[in-house]
Amino acid sequence: MTSETTNLPTAEQIRRAPKVLLHDHLDGGLRPATIVELARETGYDGLPETDSEKLGSWFREAADSGSLERYLETFAHTCAVMQTRDALVRVAAECAEDLAADGVVYAEVRYAPEQHLEKGLSLEEVVEAVNEGFREGERRARANGYRIRVGALLTAMRHAARALEIAELANRYRDLGVVGFDIAGAEAGYPPTRHLDAFEYLKRENNHFTIHAGEAFGLPSIWQALQWCGADRLGHGVRIIDDIQVDDDGGGVKLGRLASYVRDKRIPLEMCPTSNLQTGAAPSYAEHPIGLLRRLQFRLTVNTDNRLMSGTSMSREFEHLVETFRYTFDDMQWFTVNGMKSAFLPFDERLAMINDVIKPGYAELKSEWLFPKGPADSA
Repeated sequence: MTSETTNLPTAEQIRRAPKVLLHDHLDGGLRPATIVELARETGYDGLPETDSEKLGSWFREAADSGSLERYLETFAHTCAVMQTRDALVRVAAECAEDLAADGVVYAEVRYAPEQHLEKGLSLEEVVEAVNEGFREGERRARANGYRIRVGALLTAMRHAARALEIAELANRYRDLGVVGFDIAGAEAGYPPTRHLDAFEYLKRENNHFTIHAGEAFGLPSIWQALQWCGADRLGHGVRIIDDIQVDDDGGGVKLGRLASYVRDKRIPLEMCPTSNLQTGAAPSYAEHPIGLLRRLQFRLTVNTDNRLMSGTSMSREFEHLVETFRYTFDDMQWFTVNGMKSAFLPFDERLAMINDVIKPGYAELKSEWLFPKGPADSA
C-alpha cells in the first residue's frame, strides 16, 4: 500500500482543493464585522451584539437549536442590513471573495429578492446590485490569485405568494448572471405544490430550478418537489433516508420506490451536513445519511447552506467528512464532480470545468505524496 492511498487529505490540502458549491444562502454568509458596520451605517439597532466576534458566536449559538423555525429567525438580522444597493453589492462581493479564498471554483448562491425591498429598492434593482457584487468579487478574487465563477439563484419564500413573480424575474435575468430559481423557508404547512404555477412557468421556459425539500419535512415533500413540481435538484433531500431500509446487522439495504427513483434518475441532492445537525435533520456527522447515501451511489453534493449561522465553509464541511468517514481525495473529487455535473451551467462549460479545472486540481494534490517536503521546506 502506497503513501498516497494511506494519507488522508490535510486541512490545508482540503482548502486548496477545487470545490463546487450549489447550496449557499447570501443572507446566511455575511461577515460579522460587515453586519456591524452596515447596521451602524443604515441605523439598524436590532442586533443582539455589536462586537463582531460576539455577534458571530451569537449567530452560531442561536442556530444550534435543533429547530428549523428557530434557525430561520436569525435571518431577520442579516436581511435588515441588506436593504440598500450599496449593502447588497458589498455583501455579494465579499461572498465571492470568501468562497474563492476557500478554494471554491464555482458557486451558485441563492437569495430572495422580495426580502430586500424595505427601503424602496425594486426587485430588478436588487438583482442588478447582487449581480454587480458577484462580478466585483470575482475580479477581487482574480487579483488575489484565485478563480471563481458565481451564479445567482433567485429564491421565492414558500410562505408568501410571489413565487410566479420571482420565477419571471429569474427568467428575465437568466443570461445576465441568474442561473435558476428556488423556493425556501419553513417546509411544514407550506408544500411546494402551493407554487405550482411558478414551476410550470419555468418548465415552459426551459429554465432550471431547485426546491428545498426533505429537510425538516419528510418524504411527501420530496415526492411533491419531484413528481408534481419537476425539480432539477433537491435542496437538502436528506429525508430520502426514510425510504431506505437497512437490516439490523447492516448487511442488507432495500430502497423504496421513491429512493430508487431518485437514485436511478441521478437527481442531485444538495447535502448540507453541519446545517442538518443544527436543525435536527441528523443527530451527528457519523449518523448523517450522507455516509449511507454515498455508499449507495446517490448523486450527492456537499454544501454549506449558511456559512455564518453554521460557522462553516466548504473546507470545514469536507474536514468533518474526512474525519468521520475517512474520505480520500477520490471521494472529494467524486462529490465535486457531482456538483459540477449538477450545476445550472451550459453543458460545455460544466465539462470544461470538470476536465480543465477540477480533475487537474485533484491530480496535483494526489501527487504531492511523491514529493515529500525536506527540512528547508518546513523551516
